Amino acid sequence: MNGALVTIDDLDVVGRRVLLRADFNVPLERDDPNGPARVADDMRIQGALETIDELRVRGARLVLVSHLGRPKKYDPAFSMRPVADRLAELTGSPVMLAPAAVGPEVLALTERLTPGEMLMLENIRFEPGETKNSTELAAALAELADAYVNDAFGSAHRAHASTEGVAHLLPSAAGRLMERELRALTAIVERPERPLVAILGGAKVSDKIGVVERFLDLADVLCIGGAMAFPFLAAQGHGVGASVCPEGDLEPARQALEKATSSRCRLELPQDLRAVAPTGGERGARVLDGIEVPDDWAGLDIGPRTADRYGAEIANAGTVFWNGPMGQFELEPFAGGTRAIAHAMAASSATTVVGGGETVAAVRSLQLEGCMTHLSTGGGATLELLEGRELPGVRALLRSPVGVR
Repeated sequence: MNGALVTIDDLDVVGRRVLLRADFNVPLERDDPNGPARVADDMRIQGALETIDELRVRGARLVLVSHLGRPKKYDPAFSMRPVADRLAELTGSPVMLAPAAVGPEVLALTERLTPGEMLMLENIRFEPGETKNSTELAAALAELADAYVNDAFGSAHRAHASTEGVAHLLPSAAGRLMERELRALTAIVERPERPLVAILGGAKVSDKIGVVERFLDLADVLCIGGAMAFPFLAAQGHGVGASVCPEGDLEPARQALEKATSSRCRLELPQDLRAVAPTGGERGARVLDGIEVPDDWAGLDIGPRTADRYGAEIANAGTVFWNGPMGQFELEPFAGGTRAIAHAMAASSATTVVGGGETVAAVRSLQLEGCMTHLSTGGGATLELLEGRELPGVRALLRSPVGVR
């Protein structure tokens, strides 16, 4: 980051309305399709509690704003009501839900708040100007508060009205979650304890080629797994059968392989695979003794030899970053690779950072989250920061155009 991050330590919030941008984009569930929704996983709400609690203790009048899902207009299925209810349960304090995100009625509600009270705005994505970073919407949000705090790291790569635009109109600062994310991720780039081992999995190479090339510059070892391994194997001339291998991923994979030949980073690819026959279903899962996938078969996980080899790299590491499962871990026959990486990281004495929704979900399903140094709440934001890109939501917190008071 070019500049010092302004934090809530720098804000005077006593008695002031503070607009807190949080990431409450949580999964919902219902007992029946027409019944009331409730929060299915409150990890992101829990992540915001430190900032919420601190601001309330310091006498702030909290105005909470977030998106939920991707509605294009008002849709009651994406109302913030279940989030407000769950936050009230977690804090033991009432959380009022505004009828909209902005407007005269909402403004009146913010003005009636007393220190420590909380008002949640309705889903900011109900406002068409949000994703367009509308200056009008940013101004309407700024009218609701005297200061702004951004704690939504997972949305920091988006220049939206509630993540970037409003930050230029109010004294602005980073919340505690935002601070933790930036500290953990910038340490990987700027001052990792070596060896630095990166484990990348998931699907498309083209989506992650920037971070692949970045780690070829930064890391000591880069281990590739998941579906994104197959374009690399295909680019080397290996048969990948019916494995996921988009044509558009082959050239990025070839470029990364070429870069690896002159890199100090050692690029590791699978040595064996778990695959499935075309008509075998889950029961047709087989460990292939090698990486040649027969025609019509599909590779769905790294094999046990590969998992052991990647685990040995983790055991020898000083810092480990992991993004992307090693296979279709939601299917038990193909969960072995992801499970092995998670357990290897949990047993490691290294600094361990896990990023990406699916990867964090896998770690939590194994109840290993407490064994990791940091679980990142960001998906795209995490990868873009590691690639070296400037995040608009963070850049806006490196300065305060109207002055920090």
